[in-house]
Amino acid sequence: MAFAPELVVSGTLPSIEQAPGKAWTPLYRHGCSFPPEIFREVMLNLIRNPNINSNHLFRADISLDCLFSKEFLPESSISPRIEHFKGFTLKTIMVRTMIPRNIVVDRPLDQTCLLYDQAMDSGEILSLVIYLPHITSAAELPFYHPAVHGIGFLHTYDSVKREGVISIHYSFFESEPRSVKLERTALHLLAVLHKHGQGLVNGYVKRVKHDVILPQAKVQNTYARLKAKYARSLSQAWVEDTDPGKHVFEDLGIAAFLIELWAEMYKDIIFPGFVDIGCGNGLLVHLLIEEGYSGWGFDARRRKSWSIWSTKSQESLKEMILIPSIVAKKKVLSEMSNNKTQHTNPNSKLSEDAPKTLTENSDNGTQPTNPTLEPAEDKAKAQTPNENSAKKMQEVGIHDGVFPKGTFIISNHADELTPWTPILANLSESPFMMIPCCSHALSGDRFRAPPPKNAGASSSAYASLVAWVSKLAIECGWKVEKEMLRIPSTRNTALIGRHRNIPFGDVDTVDLVDENGGAICWEENALKLVKSAARGHCGLAVPGES
Repeated sequence: MAFAPELVVSGTLPSIEQAPGKAWTPLYRHGCSFPPEIFREVMLNLIRNPNINSNHLFRADISLDCLFSKEFLPESSISPRIEHFKGFTLKTIMVRTMIPRNIVVDRPLDQTCLLYDQAMDSGEILSLVIYLPHITSAAELPFYHPAVHGIGFLHTYDSVKREGVISIHYSFFESEPRSVKLERTALHLLAVLHKHGQGLVNGYVKRVKHDVILPQAKVQNTYARLKAKYARSLSQAWVEDTDPGKHVFEDLGIAAFLIELWAEMYKDIIFPGFVDIGCGNGLLVHLLIEEGYSGWGFDARRRKSWSIWSTKSQESLKEMILIPSIVAKKKVLSEMSNNKTQHTNPNSKLSEDAPKTLTENSDNGTQPTNPTLEPAEDKAKAQTPNENSAKKMQEVGIHDGVFPKGTFIISNHADELTPWTPILANLSESPFMMIPCCSHALSGDRFRAPPPKNAGASSSAYASLVAWVSKLAIECGWKVEKEMLRIPSTRNTALIGRHRNIPFGDVDTVDLVDENGGAICWEENALKLVKSAARGHCGLAVPGES
């Protein structure tokens, strides 16, 4: 049923008359097919989540939610405003405080929400929900609330015909009569009610669930504090080619979540420090350090942003390539096996004549075991592109992915490093949070993760990536927690590992890597990261590009 509301003509709807004799003005009406119980469910959801109707709002803090009776004595820090309407029976009283996103510009607003019903002799059932803001004049209302004394939603339903009508009503201030702006807001509010009601009656089930791990209020309050403290200065100083309107607020949201997660995890112990692998522009590292957390981050290439962060933050950002220790271990074992074959095979060349790799050095680790004597200029000409890249990689630095035990590992849109995150967490016996973005195999190659096998699960590229890296984490022995972060990004799934299903010692990470495609080309792909100039996110060579 497409939304096509009609203007209400006076007298065509059951009147909403506030005792004693104060009538409310109907504005628009629309047919519907959902019954009273769905109307109530939708309205309760809209009361608890006013951000559905306005992106200027974070949430509602509910201070009172109870049934009404003649002996009603409210136990609430905010007294409700109770009104009665002719013919309707007051059933439920709620008081909410609407919390704005920008506390510097808008203020919170207390509001009483009243739920009524009425049974008509004709068999029709009427349900009414009233919003009464706690103000005495239109001038007191914040920007995000229409300048009216009250808002009413009326639902009438014929259970025999299974047909209903929804309508919206205003109680106007004398100083703020009906206007185009107020009508436009009424249309929007009615459209949202219609959409959600019809969705439920047609079997819609919400797939995305927020605030599973941490309370919404805690994270949003911390986000509001960080935003007020950092957002303006960070946006004005932004030097990357990317949009600060996205990346600044995205990292503020991630920082807020981490701060509250760590407050829960480390409330009785000393914070063990963090590392941000594939840290990109370094903003998240900067924010966490400025908030007093010890840690560092690294990426394959230095970013322009690094130079504008605080001195402490700059010292905590490193230009490094990550070669996981188990990759190096497998390479050494492979070379030992090859050398053994060459010694035992009479038809092969002597192992001494084999070309030396960068890892086959003398005791001081600087010179090949059997250097070839040749002029320096000829040697330079003889170097392959990969050898030049290898030299550059040594200049940049290499990390083996083993961190001090307990270090909290952050993997925020780290691309090539994303599937390695739970494996590195195993090697270091450390908790982690990863936010997947672009799909890469353990070899570092781009690939399409296999779609999840769960019935009804999405088979999109992103859903497939999330399912695959979740499976890797579970195979590593982690109990994986999933949170849909409230950040301005469609890549907002956070996977957290902080509890174990299997002891670390019972997981063979080498076998696990082999069983999931292996990492045979990881070093080669790491060389490409060194050679490539940093490019814009997303789906690029440099991990964590943002």
